[in-house]
Amino acid sequence: MDFETVMEELEALGKERTKKTYISNGAHEPVFGVATGAMKPLGKKNKNNQDLAEQLYASGNYDAMYFAGMIADPTIMTEADFERWIDGAYFYMLSDYVVAVTLAETDIAQKVSDKWIESGEELRMSAGWSCYCWLFGNRPDYEFDPSKVSDMLDQIEKTIHNSPERTKSSMCNFVYTAAISFVPVHEKAVEIAKSIGTVEIKRDNKKGSIVDISANIQKDLDRGALGFKRKYVRC
Repeated sequence: MDFETVMEELEALGKERTKKTYISNGAHEPVFGVATGAMKPLGKKNKNNQDLAEQLYASGNYDAMYFAGMIADPTIMTEADFERWIDGAYFYMLSDYVVAVTLAETDIAQKVSDKWIESGEELRMSAGWSCYCWLFGNRPDYEFDPSKVSDMLDQIEKTIHNSPERTKSSMCNFVYTAAISFVPVHEKAVEIAKSIGTVEIKRDNKKGSIVDISANIQKDLDRGALGFKRKYVRC
């Protein structure tokens, strides 16, 4: 399928209610309002079509950018490609659920994520921490250095309460996912979560939220989720 055809298909799948939800979370025009599930049949027809993915991502249309992540071929994307994509990710649903997810299927995921975490830029940092969450939940434990992850947990403990809002959210997810899905640092992550306590996350034009990482960890431990790994990262 070519770019114009896919854009027509996406527009036809758009729903006003979904569009309003996306906009309330930070998306801006152009946006059609296509539910993720509604994109899946179209995605199967265009899987690993990097040329099309690049055209869609460059369009600036939120739904097209999200769909680009679904059909991209991460195995041929370079660090420069991901830098370009994160530059275009103007809010967290793109940085954390498109760019970070796609990056998590590459061999350069940790290298790029480490760079973004140290960037000092809110959405880059958010994407970096988020990518590790996707990695912990999918890759075998032996692919990670427990000492490095332990140091990252220490970094979060020291900086989370003074970090940008979206970065705070991804840091919370990192501690939670490390505790559940990366067993070698489980005990350390549980202790860090207790030390951090609750985290207040403010949102533009919306009511903020309070995240209790310890409670979230315990909830999943109670249902036997320790060591959880998902088969796939992307939809």
